[in-house]
Amino acid sequence: MAVRSQIAGIANPAALAAALTDAQYIAGEELATAAYLALALGKPLLLEGAPGVGKTEAAKALGAILGRNVIRLQCFEGIDASSALYDWNFAAQMLAIRQAGEDHVNLYSDRFLLERPLLAALRNPATSLLLIDEIDRSDHEFEAFLLEFLSDFTISIPETGTERAVEPPVVVLTSNRTRDLHEALRRRCVYHWIDYPDPGLEADIVMMRASTVARATADAVVASVNIMRQEPLQKPPGIAETVEWAEAATLLHSGGSNWPQAFLRSIGVALKDHDDLTYLGDRLMQILPGEAA
Repeated sequence: MAVRSQIAGIANPAALAAALTDAQYIAGEELATAAYLALALGKPLLLEGAPGVGKTEAAKALGAILGRNVIRLQCFEGIDASSALYDWNFAAQMLAIRQAGEDHVNLYSDRFLLERPLLAALRNPATSLLLIDEIDRSDHEFEAFLLEFLSDFTISIPETGTERAVEPPVVVLTSNRTRDLHEALRRRCVYHWIDYPDPGLEADIVMMRASTVARATADAVVASVNIMRQEPLQKPPGIAETVEWAEAATLLHSGGSNWPQAFLRSIGVALKDHDDLTYLGDRLMQILPGEAA
């Protein structure tokens, strides 16, 4: 049952956590355990949490340590099966007909087939990690279709027949929990909730991702971001915004701005919604870091 983890040289959750750290992603014990079990058991990994906590980055880091190409299916409202499976290149088919004249041309050969993420992953399961991003943005009908695909990893193409994966690809699903997912989909997966990291860990992430930032700056930015996340903001800053704000403030400070100015002038890197800035108003100066080394 542990074929996948053994192939990747990953013997246990601790080894997976260490490999993720080498890939610039710090995973806690619970996340590393969930990911390890998903790999070992051949089940999809469902990562749920608020926007910006690192769900998509976890999938990318997992793909990196497994040496797999991450094939991303970005879900959206109204997404349908054709957007996820395949389509035919109609323009190329018409051109081929004109060029062939009276000769026969197979309009349903692979050269006219446009692979979408699910078909691409199905055809290359040993080298792919299928990332189904923000599944909660799709509707219930697409979720039901996806559940069927994850159950047997087959795709029926009426013009050419049924294609089946020779082995299940590695699959990671993410959800921002804007709506509840069907219980059948949850049961199909190994589940893990990703929360914002504690301040010390988030500062470690800043230091890992931003080599020019001093630890004092990382600590100051993380403290301010955590205050912002306690406010009812439309778009609270995620981990990526924390890293980028620390980098931006450091850049402005190295260019001559004092620390309060550097943090204030670069606030658009952390807060990206006008209503949020208006809501914080004068309190923003109290939330921003004062000095940093």
